[in-house]
Amino acid sequence: MQMNNVLSLLGFARKAGQLVPGETLCEQGIKSKKISLLIIAEDMNESTVQKMVKLCETEGVTYRIYSNKLALSCAIGKDNYGLFGVTNKKFSRALIEKIDAQ
Repeated sequence: MQMNNVLSLLGFARKAGQLVPGETLCEQGIKSKKISLLIIAEDMNESTVQKMVKLCETEGVTYRIYSNKLALSCAIGKDNYGLFGVTNKKFSRALIEKIDAQ
């Protein structure tokens, strides 16, 4: 049930325009300090994961590795995305709380 709450929150964030999907947009958002949370799918390419984790740590952005590309993409109504940047701090806090509770 907890996973559904996280996926639902991601869907709400997308509908509210507070979610940035994809590697390029997330990278730009992190560098411009617009993203407060990066969600990385567990089944992402390892080199991409390492690159994004290093970028988050360098820029001071919180990140979580969570779920898989299929579930995350379905939650936002897109296909084959594994990186999601959350731009709203309230959505970020709620997602971190729910992911960490698992």
